[in-house]
Amino acid sequence: MKQRLLVAYFSCSGVTANAARVLAEAAGADLYEIKPEVPYTAEDLNWNNRKSRSTVEMNDPGSRPAIADNIANMAEYDAVFVGFPIWWYTAPTIIKTFLESYDFSGKTIIPFATSGGSGFGKTEADLKKCCPAAGAWKTGRMMNGRQSVESLAAWINDLNL
Repeated sequence: MKQRLLVAYFSCSGVTANAARVLAEAAGADLYEIKPEVPYTAEDLNWNNRKSRSTVEMNDPGSRPAIADNIANMAEYDAVFVGFPIWWYTAPTIIKTFLESYDFSGKTIIPFATSGGSGFGKTEADLKKCCPAAGAWKTGRMMNGRQSVESLAAWINDLNL
């Protein structure tokens, strides 16, 4: 039986959204955008401002920005690709909100990220703490630059989902 796949992503500038769309096409997966209840403005994302919303959230380990809606049929998915931009060398705190909002028991989680210059760092270890009941974690992938459906299909095949 074919696994039911979901690509869930958070994006502010559209870069991660574009990567998520190509990944969903390559995987034959459903697509879900993780939207904050209060959308981010350009000023919220100004990482040079120590008082900007994103900076304040990233400096608070307990920050969990609310998500605008939820996935009613999460139980139907076998594997979930979770995508995000790298902020301050890790995933934005809204990704922790997402991971803590669902029961991932028995599900495989595969992170993917976009970044202007940094890699995953300790992101995967940090995210695993948010849903310890997940069935499995697969090594994530940085998706900077243009991704082809073909290259992503090969990666997905190598994941043995």
